[in-house]
Amino acid sequence: MVSLVDHDAALAALAGGEVVAIPTDTVYGLAGRAEDQEACQRIFQLKGRPERVALPVLVADVAMATRLAAPDVASALERLAVAFWPGPLTVVVARAPGVDLELGGDAASIGLRVPADEIAQALCRGVGPLATTSANAHGAPPCHSAQEVAACFCDQRLAVLDGGARDGTPSSVVSLLGAEPVLLRAGPVGFAAVCEALA
Repeated sequence: MVSLVDHDAALAALAGGEVVAIPTDTVYGLAGRAEDQEACQRIFQLKGRPERVALPVLVADVAMATRLAAPDVASALERLAVAFWPGPLTVVVARAPGVDLELGGDAASIGLRVPADEIAQALCRGVGPLATTSANAHGAPPCHSAQEVAACFCDQRLAVLDGGARDGTPSSVVSLLGAEPVLLRAGPVGFAAVCEALA
């Protein structure tokens, strides 16, 4: 059963290992503590997302991102952060040693983003990095309001934090895993601008 919750209840639910639908600067997302394996598994189940497709991670700031990223990509990550964070750019990088998170996909990499949304940032500050994916069935259009999320997951047990309508599109996704950046998903941030920031 879907239930609408306030910020404090959402924070408590996330801290307790639950998945919560939250607003971001782009669309609504399904979120769980990245360090909580069961919460991450629940996200895959709710969405019907194949586990080969890794969950990206929302972080509160650049410092939180660099703790998860390999030291040798810190400089590139910081250049992109100056240019585009907070904002709709997810950057896939090698993980720092010891970052053992069950996010699906390649266990050696991680997709990171600082959202330009005070609600999402506050939740990350409260409970740490959040594994997320857009709040919708896999392959379906993303939800832009708490009401759309409730309709999409009406037969599931899910807490939804209503932060008002969001009119964005899912973030651009760029990989820094190779010698050159690679565009994995086009979005609001242009790939040419990313390459310029890295030059």
